[in-house]
Amino acid sequence: MHSYDEPVYLISVVAKVLNIHPQTLRQYEREGLIEPSRTQGRMRLYSQRDIDRIKLILRLTRDLGVNLAGVDIIMQLKEKIDAMQAEIDSLRQELEKASSHATIPSHRAMVAKNNYEIIIFEEE
Repeated sequence: MHSYDEPVYLISVVAKVLNIHPQTLRQYEREGLIEPSRTQGRMRLYSQRDIDRIKLILRLTRDLGVNLAGVDIIMQLKEKIDAMQAEIDSLRQELEKASSHATIPSHRAMVAKNNYEIIIFEEE
């Protein structure tokens, strides 16, 4: 079995599986929507990740009527959201780790005056 990112499928196979013309795949590449790997002989090879991305593009264009410029914007926003979600998850893990080990040192005291202001006193 191949990994999700391993480029193994030829353009003809992908076109047949997705029931589209190979020229459509070439157009998606020209538009910058997909970026298949290339062999040394310059043949396009697609991974399962590429195929899933193409399926999303087809859903946006066929089912939702989005043009390719709109698809490009949607895909860029999706990538940004995915990156931000990964960062949020990382920060949550870091916060949980810090919270589980956190204690207030005896030389510090904390007083909360209201929801907007916290005063920290330190012994000198």
